[in-house]
Parts: sequence; structure tokens; C-alpha cells
Amino acid sequence: MALPARNNRISRRSWLLAGIGIPLLRARGEEPLLVSFDGDNLHVAAPGLHFSSGKPLDRLKDAATVVFDSQITLFSDDRGTIFRRPVSERLIVSYDLWEEKFSVTVRGVLTRSKSRLTASQAEAYAMGELAVTPLGLAPDSPFWMQFELHAKALKDISNVVGDAGISLKGLMIDWLSRKPGADDPYFSRRAGPFRLADLPRTFSARGPRG
Repeated sequence: MALPARNNRISRRSWLLAGIGIPLLRARGEEPLLVSFDGDNLHVAAPGLHFSSGKPLDRLKDAATVVFDSQITLFSDDRGTIFRRPVSERLIVSYDLWEEKFSVTVRGVLTRSKSRLTASQAEAYAMGELAVTPLGLAPDSPFWMQFELHAKALKDISNVVGDAGISLKGLMIDWLSRKPGADDPYFSRRAGPFRLADLPRTFSARGPRG
């Protein structure tokens, strides 16, 4: 799915860190959903989205693990015709009180993790791991994207993670059946139209995802 290289290629880390500095899951007005393309996958960044403050941070500093479920959906038009909706991915975040460092595990089709991170590094890593492939989408075809992220209680993870590991079917059912509560931080943003040919290009060592 790779397109010709552009002169304005940037590192994904630099692109993600540009949004750091606004409280968790609280967007001011209609802050934009930023989208980049690494030649295989689409990545999102939301300037108003941070898990290193607010109630989730309080829970982390009380030695609790915080769980977020994410969903990226691609639409082929502004009427909401779904082009691609991969299985949702789960972010599991913990905090080491002694080292004052974060650990992040991302679970979906693949499981990957990183530890001993600062708040900004944890946010950048988590967002950088969330992606969807635009395979089958022409470079000049317009598309729309929606990104959703919600925090949930740790006990709710038990029905989708067992001894054998993550259950993708359970994860999707859990996502579709959820109803955010007043104390359940939730972020959702839809934006577009975009075109692959116009998006900022970032570096990647991974193949197509989702």
C-alpha cells in the first residue's frame, strides 16, 4: 500500500508528542483528529486526549491498573458507510510508584508492551500502537475516520481475558455492548474527508494492521 515518498516525512513519535498538554479525555470545542500514514497503516493523534491526568491518573497512583478500549473506524462517505472497522484494541496502563514510571500493554490481534515510560512517552507509545490499514482505498479517494477511546473498570476485563489470553470475539462484543457511565471517561471524534495522497508520512517498521 506504499505510496511515493514525500519530502515532509516525520517521525511518528515527534508527530504524536506535538499534542501533549491537555487533560485526559477532555477536548476543547472541536479539536481536530490528526491522521498520518506510514505507507501501510493509518495512525491517529488527538491533541485533547491524555491519560496522564484526571481520574485515571488518580487510580494509577492508587496502584490500580487502568484499562482503555479503543476503536478506529474508516468510512467511505460522510453518511457513515463503513469501509473498515477492525477489532477494537485494549490499552492496559499501570504505574510504578517507586520509579514514577508508566507501563503500557496493547492487546488486540497482537500483544505488545513497553515499560519505564514517562507520562508523555506512555501516551505517545499507546497512540502510536493504534492503527488501521487502508488496504483497498485508492490514494485519491476521500475517506472519513472515527476514533473512540474509553476507560473502564479493571473487573470488566475478566470476561475477555482468560487463561488462554485475549479473546478477540469477546473484545468486540464487549466494545459494542458497552454504555459509558458518568465516571467512565470517554472520547470520540470523527473527522474528514482525508486522502491518503495528502496525509503526513511517518516512519514504520510494521506491516499492514487491522
